[in-house]
Amino acid sequence: MNESLLAEKHVMYVKDLFRHPAYLIHFMADHLKMNALYWGLGTLFLLKHQKEFERSEVIQFVISCIDESNGGFGAAPKHDAHMLSTLSAIQVLKMYDAIDELTDEQKDRVINFVKSMQLEDGSFQGDRFGEVDTRFVYNAIQCLSLLEALTPEIVNPAVEWILQCQNFDGCFGMVPGAESHAAQAFTCLGVLAITNNLDKLPNCELLEWWLSDRQIEGGGLNGRPEKLPDVCYSWWVLSSLSMLGKLHYIDGAKLQGFILSCQDDSKGGISDRPDKEVDVYHTFFGIAGLSLLGYGDLTPINPIYCLPVSVTDTIKQYPYRFT
Repeated sequence: MNESLLAEKHVMYVKDLFRHPAYLIHFMADHLKMNALYWGLGTLFLLKHQKEFERSEVIQFVISCIDESNGGFGAAPKHDAHMLSTLSAIQVLKMYDAIDELTDEQKDRVINFVKSMQLEDGSFQGDRFGEVDTRFVYNAIQCLSLLEALTPEIVNPAVEWILQCQNFDGCFGMVPGAESHAAQAFTCLGVLAITNNLDKLPNCELLEWWLSDRQIEGGGLNGRPEKLPDVCYSWWVLSSLSMLGKLHYIDGAKLQGFILSCQDDSKGGISDRPDKEVDVYHTFFGIAGLSLLGYGDLTPINPIYCLPVSVTDTIKQYPYRFT
């Protein structure tokens, strides 16, 4: 088992993904391209290799993914806009301090697209086809936060809807009444944290214990009771506990060992479990989990925004206080 982070191999793994895209799997995953860009670049930023790709080329690609019909961002050029790809696009621009390289018109259209996805009950749909999920509320609230466009008219009903998604066990589902899931804990707590509403959370202690119970024998974390461990929950669970000030509820040393055991020591990258195929999603969230644990000299990550702390230091806190 690897006992240290194979940082240089992970850098090469991410670079190879974007330098050699002529594989069938890349075309099949075109709908994830913007998300993959965020995961890959996020990995490089955490590993302090953020200059591996030309900044101007990254920004040019992101802007090329604007859906001219509504102003949101698609997963790739000529793709329909979606809340998931819109947040990833804004996060990438934020990492490169490039949000101001959008024109005022482009910013306004992104803001209007995000706001147009909110429904009367305060929830958000992912796109014009109407799927509703707590993920999209988080997408919207973070996007508008990064664009300094949060308003009470958007925030208040969104927070009310998020609170309705908390279950009897303390955790949250995708919609009110849905099964509790660790990833939904992150999205819901993220909404409350960004909008300074964590104090409205009922059953906080129950949620903290539910999250701590996600650690199983071997050190890994799962997303629901009786499920196998998965490296990505090193982020979803840890970030949630971090927002609640209870990061110490997890045995960090055992979790660190689990994450490191999921590395591919030949080509780099991290998988969901040991000896499985690696991917950029688990690579990013595994390293993000290690960052939260304070591993090595990784760039510190903000548990609310899933961006480097150095990037989020400039975010104005809601409700805004302009002087």
